Amino acid sequence: MEFDRYGSDVLATNDWRKPKKAPVVIVEAVNDLVVELAGDGFCGAVVGTEGRMVRLEDYRGKVRLFPLGPGFLLEGKPVVLKAPAALKAQGGRLVSASGSIAVTDAKARTARASRIFVEGRHDAELVEKVWGHDLRVEGVVVEYLEGVDHLEDILREFRPQNGRRVGVLVDHLVTGSKESRIADQVRKGPFGKSVLVVGHPYIDIWQSVKPARLGLKAWPVIPRGTEWKHGICEALRWPHEDQADIARAWQRILSRVDSYTDLEPELLGRVEQLIDFVTSD
Repeated sequence: MEFDRYGSDVLATNDWRKPKKAPVVIVEAVNDLVVELAGDGFCGAVVGTEGRMVRLEDYRGKVRLFPLGPGFLLEGKPVVLKAPAALKAQGGRLVSASGSIAVTDAKARTARASRIFVEGRHDAELVEKVWGHDLRVEGVVVEYLEGVDHLEDILREFRPQNGRRVGVLVDHLVTGSKESRIADQVRKGPFGKSVLVVGHPYIDIWQSVKPARLGLKAWPVIPRGTEWKHGICEALRWPHEDQADIARAWQRILSRVDSYTDLEPELLGRVEQLIDFVTSD
């Protein structure tokens, strides 16, 4: 059979008299965009994306996860949802979530020997969301410690030195706290010159998110003796029976963070300080 280099006659298999389909409308799944799931009736506001999924929250506060793509209605019309652009244009330049000028043509950089340590998974996820672009450009890896009680042991194993610095971000770094005592011990220890411990005054990284992003005037005050995250969820009437509920609560909070403007200045300055410290060796 001889190959037809020009292909088949399009009019032989298609009715050219039929009206063409309307072009597909593609919409970025930006926070607070209200869409409806076609054929389901579920209607909700976008509260974040995760990989190829989008999170929608209805008026009752229920959050459901759906695949990005077709199957949504915007003001009654079909649309295709896509992940929002990670970088935003500002004054003709691309700006990262941290507010820095985005680098779009840099080659992948080998990770530095220096590290930034944070207390837990939630801290790491927040730092990645806001400063991830900057960290990748600089080749800085962020690791979480699951608490700072054993920080000195971890530093002895890591052995910080010139060219192998460690920056540590801790919660509740206020006078008289356990965290402040640990920080003082590290400063006076054998690795003091190659380690910088800084922190914010908040009991937990959750509080570094501006309460207004969650529709609050202020974060609830939790009585002593009550596990703080459980207390917050209870005060906000969110499920808090187990760790899965706490994880969902954090994702709900994190989804409201788009850039540095959603965070308190007390955290912003400390993270920038750590990045400068570990990249100046």
